[in-house]
Amino acid sequence: MAQPLRYGINVSLDGCVHHEAGLPPDAETMAFWTDELRRSDTLLYGRVTYELMDGAWRRPVSGQWPGWMDASEVAFAEVMDPMRKVVASTTLDSANWNAELLSADLLDGVRRLKERPGRGISLGGVRLPVALAAAGLIDEYTFVVHPVIAGRGPRLLDGVELTLELVERREFRSGVTVQRYRPAHTPGISTSAR
Repeated sequence: MAQPLRYGINVSLDGCVHHEAGLPPDAETMAFWTDELRRSDTLLYGRVTYELMDGAWRRPVSGQWPGWMDASEVAFAEVMDPMRKVVASTTLDSANWNAELLSADLLDGVRRLKERPGRGISLGGVRLPVALAAAGLIDEYTFVVHPVIAGRGPRLLDGVELTLELVERREFRSGVTVQRYRPAHTPGISTSAR
């Protein structure tokens, strides 16, 4: 049985998903993301997201987490740092930080990755999920919606048509809403054509 590929991302009310969209995580949101990481044993990123995560959440050579991190961020980093990572990139020659490079055919590579034993694959980023969603390879979508209008930037799964079924909804004290979905049908096929 294939392990699930789960896409999770922070998103503004107007659908922006870039890291500068004014989506500051609080302790409750960070605890949620830490628990989400624990659901999987592999992280799948494109080059840009991998490099952002590496710069923010990799344990420094000193072994000490930087002073800007609060307890919730340290807890998140402690889970993420040792996890296995797969980086989908045709521009990198190598990847480290417990990572392997997926540079061959993206869709076949992800299908093979899903066939490996494991609890699941956590997918992050902006562009890579578009290709995987369009191919019908994502099994679950988790959108952490922040009460912010960003007004600019990349949009959530821009260009992909999907019909999703809501399977969970939670609200946090900050006004953040977690919405978890599963695909309701095959991407690119309308419900009426089924």
